[in-house]
Amino acid sequence: MAKVTPELVQQAYDALASGDREKIRQYWADDMIWLVPGHNPLSGLKRGLDGFLGFMAEVGRLSGNSFNMERTAIMTSDDGSADVTHNVGNRAGDVNRKLDIDVIHYLRWRDGKVIEGRGAIFGDGTAQYDAFWS
Repeated sequence: MAKVTPELVQQAYDALASGDREKIRQYWADDMIWLVPGHNPLSGLKRGLDGFLGFMAEVGRLSGNSFNMERTAIMTSDDGSADVTHNVGNRAGDVNRKLDIDVIHYLRWRDGKVIEGRGAIFGDGTAQYDAFWS
């Protein structure tokens, strides 16, 4: 069992940002699940790597690829991690519709790969998140 370290978490996100499916599969399990918070069209459970990558593609499309997560902290345990991010973006086609929230992602790991992810948004950020994606 691979020990979860801050470096491993960062490598997983770097692979995801690369868009290279083979790199992504090194860190994200094919049978993973991802729970998106809120009450908007993107919210809910995404099943499998394809469901998760489809969600990520929709985030890019709806934000005109402006969506950005700046990681500010990474905490780890034997089979879990939590990373805090500052997320910003603009809605595609509407420069006045902005996202500016703080988020925590809790990840469960198995054999060096993410098997489950859940997001949580701080403060009134959930209302902003819902309005941004609706």
